Amino acid sequence: MTNIIVVLPKLEDAKGIKSVLVRNGFSVTGVCTTGAQAISQADGLNDGIVICSYKMMDMVYSELHECLPPGFEMLLMASQRLIGECYGNDIVCLSMPLKVGDLINTVNMMSENIVRRRRKLKQKPRVRNAEEEALFREAKEVLMARNHMTEEEAHRYLQKCSMDSGTNMVETAQMVLAMMKD
Repeated sequence: MTNIIVVLPKLEDAKGIKSVLVRNGFSVTGVCTTGAQAISQADGLNDGIVICSYKMMDMVYSELHECLPPGFEMLLMASQRLIGECYGNDIVCLSMPLKVGDLINTVNMMSENIVRRRRKLKQKPRVRNAEEEALFREAKEVLMARNHMTEEEAHRYLQKCSMDSGTNMVETAQMVLAMMKD
């Protein structure tokens, strides 16, 4: 589920946008009238979408964009004239008057982009430091010596134990070493 924060100077307008999004299957994390409130809500989250107007009660969209945590995307709703100023700065824009279909399609596209980015980060293998690498190598060597395994078999054994126990490979290596040294 993508975190969505709606920040518009008029609370009724923000609630209206929230209502449209919720009716179309989105979950709205927060509704605000100031950029500071939006930043505060975004700080507790990993990523998401901030939907805002050109100007909030305390700042303009560009100031809000600069203060958002990494992982957040911005959808700016403004007049065509004002949108002309913000091209090329990683902000998605929708011109007013707003069409519900355009809003839904744009939020859906941005949400899918965030989900793809999350998936990509999860697939990235974790890099072990030298100490962890040495521990893992030692566990493989113990398995190879005591159980007459090849390096590949010892590696696979540690992988399988890691998956079966739901721990990472380093924790599994530590457990193997603790059990084998007794």
